[in-house]
Amino acid sequence: MSRADLEKYNKRLKKFLDENRYYHTQGVRYTAVAMAMAHGTDLYKAELAGLLHDCAKNIPDDKKIKLCRKHDIPITEIELSSPYLLHSKLGAYVAEAKYDIHDEDVLDAIRNHTTGKPEMTPLSQIIFIADYIEPRRDKAPNLSEVRRMAFLDLDECCYIILRDTLNYLKTKNAKIDSMTEEAYNFYNGIHCKKYQTE
Repeated sequence: MSRADLEKYNKRLKKFLDENRYYHTQGVRYTAVAMAMAHGTDLYKAELAGLLHDCAKNIPDDKKIKLCRKHDIPITEIELSSPYLLHSKLGAYVAEAKYDIHDEDVLDAIRNHTTGKPEMTPLSQIIFIADYIEPRRDKAPNLSEVRRMAFLDLDECCYIILRDTLNYLKTKNAKIDSMTEEAYNFYNGIHCKKYQTE
């Protein structure tokens, strides 16, 4: 893999993503690299995962379901009722099958960037956070706090994002993916231990 591969993937993505999604992808790509610099993680993997994180986003929802079933990608009840959530799992498949990505750390970051999960790797945390804070995002609560924390403490930043996401979904009476709740419980545990001992 090289920088030439990144640009090749970028050109391919530009054909498949709508304009807003493409510019969002660029924002996540470069935010992830900046965060990787701050946290001492692999810059190339961060850029690659950031670039491909939404590679399945513009696949129509009914086709997402068909492709997941065809390739034995598990679908939860909430994903069946909200198929847009499948773009993360399906994106990991597309990254491997269509872009020839076999690095499990990169695939895991793509797979979990929407809901998060307990015990994310630093790369998965970076993509999860970068997707939330990239420069075009402007609607999330506490965004300036989250952006500052993104470069200081990945665990605490994940906690804040998951807390705010669950609060937002509850106010909307929206269905909540169980993985998001599991991720919140895990990072809330870290948050509580950290701030009880300080």
